[in-house]
Amino acid sequence: MDLKKILPAIIVFLTAFLIPFLLSKLKKKGDKKPKEFSHSLLEIGVEFVELDEGSEQAKFRRKLSLGLKSEGIFALKKSNIDVINVISASSQYGVNYFIEYLVKSTFGIREKPLRKTKMVMKKRSLFGGEVVDVIWKGDQYLAQKLNLDYDLKHKFMQADINTFKGGILIIPEPKHGYIRIKTNFNLPSAEMFYAIDTLAGHMRYGI
Repeated sequence: MDLKKILPAIIVFLTAFLIPFLLSKLKKKGDKKPKEFSHSLLEIGVEFVELDEGSEQAKFRRKLSLGLKSEGIFALKKSNIDVINVISASSQYGVNYFIEYLVKSTFGIREKPLRKTKMVMKKRSLFGGEVVDVIWKGDQYLAQKLNLDYDLKHKFMQADINTFKGGILIIPEPKHGYIRIKTNFNLPSAEMFYAIDTLAGHMRYGI
């Protein structure tokens, strides 16, 4: 069989049928993520209101990056977290999903701008195993403050930290008055959610 003769037909098939089919499957999967996450919030007793694409928070997300899409936005009540955003990021390898916990912050009076700070999970050995400690690295002041909060450390260690995919990244957005607490797509247990909520309290009042 002459591959050169059938190659155009293969390209036409991929363009016309297979690629649209795969994109459709990915879109349907993405549509389920916000519902899955909102159902999880209800199960652990978190009060929220779902926002639409015209909300201030959705516009804020679009200003930050054109490569990311907001799949669902939830405004929280009685929480240090103002808004939760379910985010999708498309690439040639597929679609990845993230959760962003947005916290309004005045950023206090700082001579230096706040830098990104991340949570590092220390494993029992170099080859893996269970998480035995969590430490914060990045902005010197913020990392030190979080590392000295032993109640916060205890809350994370008592939560489902070993099944929590990825770490936590704190991203300051002083221009917009928000701090983003970013994680992989996880359905947090009540313990994990309130650990993140405690962390958000530091972002709101403690920097």
